[in-house]
Amino acid sequence: MLSRSIVVQSLRSIRDRFFDTRRQKDEQSDVQGTSADVTGPSLDNLSVDMQFLIMTFLSPQDLCRLGGTSTYWRSMVRDPVLWKYFLLRDMPLWQSVDHLSVPDVKLTGSAVQDDSQMQFDYMAEYLRICPACRNQWRHRPKATFESVTSFFQYLVPVAEPQFAMFGPGLEQLEISLMTTIMNSPDVLPIAGIPQRQIDGIGSGISFMDKDQHRFNIATLYSTNRTERERARLERLSLRSKLFVYQEDSESNMPLSLIPVFNQVCQAMNGFIFVANAETERGADRGWEEESAQIRVMLDPVMGAVSRPILVLSCVSRETADRRRIPCVTVARQLQLSSLPNPWMVQDTTAETLTGLLDGVDWLLRQSGVKL
Repeated sequence: MLSRSIVVQSLRSIRDRFFDTRRQKDEQSDVQGTSADVTGPSLDNLSVDMQFLIMTFLSPQDLCRLGGTSTYWRSMVRDPVLWKYFLLRDMPLWQSVDHLSVPDVKLTGSAVQDDSQMQFDYMAEYLRICPACRNQWRHRPKATFESVTSFFQYLVPVAEPQFAMFGPGLEQLEISLMTTIMNSPDVLPIAGIPQRQIDGIGSGISFMDKDQHRFNIATLYSTNRTERERARLERLSLRSKLFVYQEDSESNMPLSLIPVFNQVCQAMNGFIFVANAETERGADRGWEEESAQIRVMLDPVMGAVSRPILVLSCVSRETADRRRIPCVTVARQLQLSSLPNPWMVQDTTAETLTGLLDGVDWLLRQSGVKL
């Protein structure tokens, strides 16, 4: 994490340069008798430490507005060291990241700390990936023609999109995400049990979102319930029966899907991968295996690369003494940036389903259900 003293030092150098230049201009004006500035109490006259403290409480939008008030504040607000500090401070707290907003910097490491030339535009990067800034344009009011188009969509029958849900977060957490979903009609009402069944698996449950769009979720577990529960309690690593592995090898790296699941995945409009984001898992080697599972599921042979994948970065519950792995770290561990498919990582809590609707909304829009 970038220290506050380094930021204050950078801001102080900007202030000194600015006021040195202004002092020289004032001296020239005094000689010519054309100026008689009167100074008084203002935000400009506060110490740099106090100015920086004030800026740490402002939203990105308010900082930009502050930068538009004067030449001095434009220089201060555009300081790249200031925005690098905000980026490193806030990235672990952001609850979502997607293929359009994945950060080009790391949370820690020399790649961020040693760029003394500050050639990277941290302000632009922050404003590009900050969820508050993304949501500002994403949820702008629709134009009239967009509203008309949306109305006519309700008159056209649309097949229910189908999504396959899989991943260790379905099985390793103390609280079952799927059980909570099934018992939370106020969040995702159950619209029915689809008639069409997929051999050996079933097509899952049909749900309805807040805009009355129906969609199916087929839940694909790695093995039967008894084995899953034993593995969770004993913290064992099991081979998923969804995949084919190299013969005579103990590696859990999947090579392909077994034939029956090929049929399942070819019928899907998108995927939901539930990741275990509890810090107790630490820096285990499971990330590599999970990344490989995602790539097998998204194999272009089985469907278009336009099919989206929603990654639910899931924990059992939110408490003061239990932290979660940041969603940007989950995206990096799963190597999602190398995928050609649209993707999004959304923080989710199994106990309360916090964040779930935001993820579902994104998935439906990416699947062409919403405009």
